[in-house]
Amino acid sequence: MLFAVVAPFFTTYLIRTIAWETILSDQSPVVDVLNTVGLTSSGRVLATAGAVIAGITYNFLPFMVLPIYASLERVDPDLIEAAKDLYASSRAAFLRVTLPLSAPGIVAGTLLTFIPAVGDYINAFFLGSPSNHMIGNVIQGLYLTQRDYPAAAALSFVLMAIIMVVVFVYIRFAGSEALMGEEAVDA
Repeated sequence: MLFAVVAPFFTTYLIRTIAWETILSDQSPVVDVLNTVGLTSSGRVLATAGAVIAGITYNFLPFMVLPIYASLERVDPDLIEAAKDLYASSRAAFLRVTLPLSAPGIVAGTLLTFIPAVGDYINAFFLGSPSNHMIGNVIQGLYLTQRDYPAAAALSFVLMAIIMVVVFVYIRFAGSEALMGEEAVDA
């Protein structure tokens, strides 16, 4: 399963996105199945917000899965067994033992996906339509199409500042150890 998560990294980000463009095209067997099942309202998948979300999810899912996997690998199975020995249900053992111990991986994965996904413009360009606006596309349009360099620079700076604030808030509340996926050690 871990190989299935890591395998897409053997191709470049752009190639993976263009592959989704082919998979979601109108003549695709995948779209035919979605139309037959009735999961598409307009009969079209490409150039929709759903296609952009699918592309972003596919491209950034490994950045979420790998930190969670690393965090779960560190959980001592004896702790979960001890919770069950103390009459905790599987759900209670997960909520009270596994989830808190894997929280650093969840937060690190969230940051690892949030930061690059915020500025992503490739998925919206290839999989979306001109009506799909993401901040990366707006900055690219200001810079390349409208040649409004000051507005593009200002918007880029605001985006960078927001990302930095989110990272600093995370470090303040979770600690830099959690950012590296390490558990805090109390002295």
